[in-house]
Amino acid sequence: MNQIHIFSPATVANVSCGFDVLGFCLDTIGDEMIIRKTPQKGICISKIEGYDLPFETENNVAGVSALALYNDANPDFGFEIEIYKKIKPGSGIGSSSASAAGSVFAMNELLGKPYNKTQLTNFAMKGEALASKCEHADNLAPALFGGFTLVKSLAPLQVLQLPTPKDLYAVVIHPQIEIKTSESRAILPQEIPLKNAITQWSNVGSFVHALHTEDYNLLSDSLNDVIAEPYRCQLIPYFDDVKQRALKHGALGSGISGSGPSIFSLCKGLDSAEKVKTAIQNVYSQTSIDFEIHLSKINTEGIKIL
Repeated sequence: MNQIHIFSPATVANVSCGFDVLGFCLDTIGDEMIIRKTPQKGICISKIEGYDLPFETENNVAGVSALALYNDANPDFGFEIEIYKKIKPGSGIGSSSASAAGSVFAMNELLGKPYNKTQLTNFAMKGEALASKCEHADNLAPALFGGFTLVKSLAPLQVLQLPTPKDLYAVVIHPQIEIKTSESRAILPQEIPLKNAITQWSNVGSFVHALHTEDYNLLSDSLNDVIAEPYRCQLIPYFDDVKQRALKHGALGSGISGSGPSIFSLCKGLDSAEKVKTAIQNVYSQTSIDFEIHLSKINTEGIKIL
């Protein structure tokens, strides 16, 4: 195989209670990428459609992660990358991670799959760090592993795959404003009160247990963020309105997707998700802010070969 065409999905990171460790994979929105072998050694980004992103390999997240894998594998040929960008940069649903994870996944396939998913996540973290100014894997892991993931540690990297309750749906609304990950991280305090830390890790443990037992009530109780959301919500217009409307119309929980501005809601069943979708889009419909809205089953496969 000399060429591969992939779908690299959007993801939701943090999932309210799991700052920098929890994430899940979406199914209805993502980038497409075509990667092919070339006789010339090195990494070349030859085409980008959708958004204005740098073609220089070392300035593009897909290029940086690709270089990390390439330098480790050291093949006697090169790779050419085409990016068809559907996820808006700065949207909070893993735009940079889709690029970073997609390039290394595709290259690994063309090389005969010498690397496992954890190793691929490690390479992709180099590209993600270009966008967010620090290495983290909460968006990358669900794209590569599928479903829900928990990043137990970064050094050494350890990713845990978590089960996905079969009736779980996600609604994600993306107000068309940009919030850079690096800026939304800068707004957070360096220290937090002990009582907030206890609340947060209690919620993470409960959330993981809820996934394993398909306990939707416990899952709902666990979707509470006392660490990042109180600070980051001020960057998102009408955040409180969207969250309250989602909960009122049956969402299990609602919170900031990644660093924002997208807002996710988890729902039990398609009917509930449809009602939540209608309710929250009505919030932004009455403002001057453009938005996109997505309804998705949880994608348990991750990146897909097209």
